[in-house]
Amino acid sequence: MKAIGIRALTLAGGAGCAANVSGEAAQPENSPRDQAKSTQPPSRPNIILIMVDDMGFSDLGCYGSEIRTPNLDALAGGGIRFSQFYNAARCCPTRASLLTGLYPHQAGIGGMVKSDDSMPAGPYQGYLNENCATIAEALKPAGYNTLMSGKWHVGECRPHWPTDRGFDRFFGLVSGGANYFDIRKCKAPGIVRKMALEDQPYSPPSEGFYMTDAITDYAVRMVNEYSGKPNPFFLYTAYTAPHWPLHALPEDIAKYKGKYMSGWEVLRKARHKRQIEIGLLDARWPLTPLDEEAPDWPGLDNKELMDLKMAVYAAQIDRMDQGVGRIMDALRKNGQEENTLVLFLSDNGGCAEGGPLGFDNRNNGLPPGGVDSYMSYGLAWANASNTPFRLYKHWVHEGGISTPLIAHWPAAIKQHGVITNQPGHIIDLMATCLDVAGAEYPKERNGKPVSPLEGKSLKPILEGKQREGHEFIFWEHEKHEAVRWGKWKLVAKAPDKWELYDMEADRSEMNDLCATHPEIAEQMKARYLEWAGNCGVKRK
Repeated sequence: MKAIGIRALTLAGGAGCAANVSGEAAQPENSPRDQAKSTQPPSRPNIILIMVDDMGFSDLGCYGSEIRTPNLDALAGGGIRFSQFYNAARCCPTRASLLTGLYPHQAGIGGMVKSDDSMPAGPYQGYLNENCATIAEALKPAGYNTLMSGKWHVGECRPHWPTDRGFDRFFGLVSGGANYFDIRKCKAPGIVRKMALEDQPYSPPSEGFYMTDAITDYAVRMVNEYSGKPNPFFLYTAYTAPHWPLHALPEDIAKYKGKYMSGWEVLRKARHKRQIEIGLLDARWPLTPLDEEAPDWPGLDNKELMDLKMAVYAAQIDRMDQGVGRIMDALRKNGQEENTLVLFLSDNGGCAEGGPLGFDNRNNGLPPGGVDSYMSYGLAWANASNTPFRLYKHWVHEGGISTPLIAHWPAAIKQHGVITNQPGHIIDLMATCLDVAGAEYPKERNGKPVSPLEGKSLKPILEGKQREGHEFIFWEHEKHEAVRWGKWKLVAKAPDKWELYDMEADRSEMNDLCATHPEIAEQMKARYLEWAGNCGVKRK
C-alpha cells in the first residue's frame, strides 16, 4: 500500500567561530543562463530552511554517497556546497542554535529537551528560554509569513510550541524521533510522542500515514498557498529522516536491498575515494581506521540483516530527497524558484546508538522497515555515514559535528557547483536569514532583553566572496568539549584529555599535536574556559 501524508487535511487560515582556512575548491561555471541574468540585486527572497535528522557527512550523492539523491545533488550543482560547516552534535542543541543564532546553552538547551517545564531555568532547562528570539520571531516584524513543517524538539509543553515562538503555521512532531507509520507505537517505556497541527494537538491516522511524506505534503501546501501572497515566506522544513527507527516504504527499500553486502569497510573506502575525486576532501586527509568496536565484516554471521538495515536507512534518505524534489517542483510551478534561498543541512553526524550492530526491538522477528519493527543501524554503519571522520552524534570530534550544507538561490548565487572551504557554524543561519531578508535582530522579546546574536551572515560566501569569519567556534555536549581557532582545533572526548589538531593538514584528527604545540593548546583552552563560564557550561 502506498503511504500518504496529510493531503486530505483542510488547513486553518558572546563568542564566535573560526577564521577562514582556505578559499574555493572549485571554480564557478559561467553558463549562458548565468550571463543572461539581471545584475540587479534580488528583492527580499523567500527562505526555505531544510534540516534532516541523524544524517552523516557522506550520506548524500554530492558528498560522496551511493544513495540516490538527485534532487539535492541538483541543488548543489546549481549552488554552493560547504565542506566545513558545523552543527552542535545533537538534535535539540542544534535546533536551538539554528532557530536563535546563539550557542545552545544561551538558548536554554545545552542538553536535551525535557518532557515538562519543571526544570529550573538555566543553560540546561530543556526548552527555549525567554532571552532568545527565533528566526520566525525576527522575520515576522519584517513582513515575512513564517511557516514550519516537521520536527520541533525544543519545547514539549505550551507555551513553547512553534506557534508560541513566532510561527504563523505549524504541522509536525513536537517531540523527538518517532514511529514513521504510527506515533502511538513507541518502544521506549513511558515516552509519549506529540504532534500538532497549527496550535492544536494532532493525531495522525494509524493507516496510510508516513512521517516523511506528511512533512513534505504540508511544506508543499504552504509553498502553494503563500507563493501568491504579496509578502515573502520563511519555511522551516525539519524532516525526522533518517533518524531511527528504520522505517521506509517497500518500493524505496527495494532499490537498495543487496547493495551493501560488501560491508561497511568497503563502503567507507569507496565514499572516501569519491569525496577526494569531487574536491570535497583534501587528499592529504586519510580515511580514519575502522572503529575498533565495529565487527569484521567477512566474519559476520548476519550479513543479510545488516545489509537490509543499511538499505532501509538509504531508503529513508531517498524518500526525503524525493520530498525535497516535490518542494522544488512547487516553487517552480509557482514561479518562486529564482528568488528563493534554500538551505539544507543535518542536525548532527551519523548515529551510533544501539551498539556496533544497532538495537533490535522487532515484534515476532519481522524484517526492518515496517511499522512493527523498531531498529537502528548501529555504530558500524554510522562509521560509514561519517566518512572519513572519527566518532558520531553526541561527540564533538569531526564525525559528530560535520554536516553537509547546500545553498541554492538562483537570483543571487552566480557560482554553480562550487565547493567552499570557508568554515561556518549553525549559529550563522539566523544571521544569514536576517541579512538576506533585510530584517533586524530583536533587542527584546516580551519586554525581556534578548542575548546578542552570536552568528555571522553567510551571505558574502553566497556572493562568491571571502567573509570575515569569527575568531573562535565552541562546542560542549555531554561534557565533550571543543574549540576551533583558525586552522587549529582543540577537542576532548569526556573524560579524556585535550587533543590538538591542524585542520588544514589533518582534518581526520589523526595526529595529536598537543605535545608539540602546548602553547597553542593552552591559549585555546583558556578561551574555551572563558566561553564556558559565560555560557554556564557544566564541565567534567
